[in-house]
This record gives sequence, structure tokens and C-alpha cells, in this order.
Amino acid sequence: MTDSLPLLSLLIVTLPLGATLIWLLPGQHNARWVALITALVDLGLSLMVLAKFDPAATGFQLIERAHWIPTLNVQYLMGVDGLSVLFLPLTVILFIGVILASWNSSRIMPRLYFSLLLLLESTTLGIFCALDTMLFFFFWELTLIPLYFLVAFWGIGANRRYAAVKYTLFMLVGGVPLLFGFLLLAFNHADIVKAAIPAGLTFDYMVLTQTPLAGTKQTVIFLLLLAGFAFKTPVFPFHTWLPVTASEGPPSVVALITGLKLGAYGLIRFVIPLAPEAAQSFHWLLAGLGCIAVLYGAVAAMAQTNLRHMLAFSSISHVGLVVMGIASFSLQGIQGAVFQLLNFTLIAGGLFLLTGMLQHRTGSTDIASLGGVAKNAPMLATFFLLFGLASLGVPGTSGFPAEFLIVVSVLNTHTGAGLAALAAMILAASYFLTLYRGVFFGPVRNAVVGSMLDLRRRELFIATIFGIVILIAGFYPAAVLNVTQNASKAWMAHIGPVAK
Repeated sequence: MTDSLPLLSLLIVTLPLGATLIWLLPGQHNARWVALITALVDLGLSLMVLAKFDPAATGFQLIERAHWIPTLNVQYLMGVDGLSVLFLPLTVILFIGVILASWNSSRIMPRLYFSLLLLLESTTLGIFCALDTMLFFFFWELTLIPLYFLVAFWGIGANRRYAAVKYTLFMLVGGVPLLFGFLLLAFNHADIVKAAIPAGLTFDYMVLTQTPLAGTKQTVIFLLLLAGFAFKTPVFPFHTWLPVTASEGPPSVVALITGLKLGAYGLIRFVIPLAPEAAQSFHWLLAGLGCIAVLYGAVAAMAQTNLRHMLAFSSISHVGLVVMGIASFSLQGIQGAVFQLLNFTLIAGGLFLLTGMLQHRTGSTDIASLGGVAKNAPMLATFFLLFGLASLGVPGTSGFPAEFLIVVSVLNTHTGAGLAALAAMILAASYFLTLYRGVFFGPVRNAVVGSMLDLRRRELFIATIFGIVILIAGFYPAAVLNVTQNASKAWMAHIGPVAK
């Protein structure tokens, strides 16, 4: 291993150890404390990774390498660069927020609930660190197990098991072209002419990106990987699992699903670098998918009368903007896309956590059952407005520099898509402010709302931390852009600018 202290491995292994400890200690109530302490230890490790990371250096850092399946040349290969390193601490912070938000709401099988959360956190961090395509796929598929049980057992809707099955089936279907694409990459890289697996077989991401395939093979790889990641992103028409999951699943878990856009990360990390020429040829497809998502999500969100449904379709619209930024193949576009994905962690995740707190207090997130929430819960209303304005890209929040970079780059490369993005921003302001006014202002229409409590100390702590990070990144975006700049330039050098 390149580094004397395997920080990335410790980051991932610590969480299953904490999940195991939950079952070894007596008393159900200890589960949440063990989960919280484990996540805090992991936060310290992620900050150590960030401290050791050198933004001025090129390539991957903190590389850890060992044989995993030697006969197939599959390796335990881990590393981070400027495009992935910031996801580690933000992911841990989001999981800490989910643990604190679930402090009293997960009294049913708390050991299982919190151990599943830790396992999900471990596999998610593995996705951001894996540099072997099979290791990445291993972590990718492992996320399905805890998510299925979290949605099926702790969902708040009557159809929560249906939502869990639908989500799992969609992700399994998406995994088929993903696995097929990775295998084709490895086989074609080895220049197979026989049925036997040759010694040159490789799943090493760094090797694969340095020697891309040519011609129609690259096109096949591009389409397979794009199809695989499209389900998780999600883009139209592979999005139908998200509104169902947002409606039926536990809000804290939905915060993880909407806050961690792993599919869009996969587009940046794998789809474009592994098939750069095909990506250039199909830039119109990426821009078109992003354009459809950004408009469809915004229009669908306007028709919603429930906060959870609105946030689900809003998430589809916002991820469409990220896809358009990727399709611009420009430095500003890729930096804006990564910045926006980082934003989702705290903005989209934070909005769903607050929605869950509102649901826990009132039993509903429908406008017809709410109204006047700000009178008794001014702090909840204030932070919901802050996170909502950040999702709209209001200056002073982290959403502004991310959206500004994306829109400028898209207008320069795909003018029509850029105009669609601007139209979607106007629609976003309309649907968010309309629903916000209906839920938090006006007359109190529900007796439960009239007696509800404001944010508790631990909930206020979560919202404050999220809000501080959002404001710091909004007023000083260079803190993020300086970390991603060199990696974005390397990404651009490998891809090249889009042909207009």
C-alpha cells in the first residue's frame, strides 16, 4: 500500500465493526449511541483523509492496493482524487444527521436499524473510494441490502414493502448493463481471442482510462454504463422508483437516497472517462436526458400538494442540471456538476430530514393538513427556507456557484438546454415558494400543528451544522473549487472539449 496508514480502509471497516458492537452490547437503547460514536470516529477519519490530501497534486492519492481475486486479477484498489475526496466527510455528516434525526423515531428493532445504517454508510464510502471496477460494483450492489430492509421495515407508508421491492428491482436491473460493461472493458482490454481468461485481464480503473477502447466497442461500453447508472441517477424514464420511495419510505432514509446522487457520480467517474470518444459523439444524448429531467421534474413538482412528493420531483429536476453540466465537457461544467452533487448531500438531505421532523410531529406533509407551522416552529421554518433557497441557487448559498457554473457552461455548449435550465429555475422558485407558504404560513388548519414543538437541541444541531457548511461554501466557493480544480483539469484533458 502506498500510504503507511490505510486511512481509506479504516474509514470503511470502522463502520461494520460498530454495527457488530451494537449486537454485542446489552440493551437496545445502546444501539443509537454506538452508531453515533462510530459515525463520529468515521468523521474524524474522513477529515484526516482530507487533511492528507494534496489538491495541488495530480492523479489519485492515498492509494491502497492488494490482491482480492488473484486468478481474475481483481484487486482491492482504493484511492481518492479531487473529484471524490470531499464526498467522504459530507457523506459521514449526512449519516450523522440521519442517526440524530432517528434518535427517538426508530424504537422498533433499533439494533437492526442502526446497524443497517452503519453498513449502508460503509458501502457508500466504498463507492467513492473504489478504483477497481469489480470492487466498485461490489460496493454498489451491497448498498441494496440495507436500503431494502430500511425502507421495507421502517417506511411510513402502507405500501412501503412495495416501494422497497420496486427500488431493489430497478437497481438490480440497472446493475446488469453495468456489470456487463465492466466485464467487456476487462475482456477487450486483454484482447481476448480465446475462451480462457488471459493474464492481461484487468479491472484497474487507472489502467482502463489510460488505454480506452476504439470504435464501436467504446460506443457499446458507453451505452451500457450509461444505462446502468441512469437508473440510480435517476433520469427519465428510469425515475419512477423515486417518488414511490419518497412517499412510502422513512424520511431519514430518503434523505440518504436523494442526498447521495451515486448514479450521477458514476457518470463522472466511469461513463465519460472509460468511453471518452463515444461520450463526445453522444454529448447530445446526455444533454437531452438532462434537459428532459430538468423540465419534467420541475413541471411535475409544481403539480404536487405534498412536501415529500415535491422534493422527490425537485430532486429529479436538479440532477438533470448536473447531467447537462457533465454533457458540456468544460472545466466550469464539471466543477459545477461536482459542486452540485456535494450540495445535494446537505441541501436535499437536509430538506428531507426537516420534512421527516415535520412528519413526526404532525403525522402529515400534505398542505391541506398543515398551515401556520412557522407560528409554533419558527426554527424549523427558518432552516427549511434556508435549505430551500440554497436548492434554488440563491446568492450567498452553496447552490449559487454550482448552478452558475453549470448554466454558463451549458449555455456555451448546448444553448437550448441552457435555456431549458433557466426556465426550470423559474419553475423551481414557483413550486417551492408556493408550497412553503402553504405549509409554514397562513391559518393553522390542524390542531396538532397548533401544539407542535419546535426543533429539539439535537435537531437544531443538525440543521445548524448543515446551514453553516451551506453558507460557508456559498460565500467562499473557492474552498470547494480549489480542491476539485486539478482533478477537473485532468478529467478535461482526458476527455477534451465538446465539439459544437
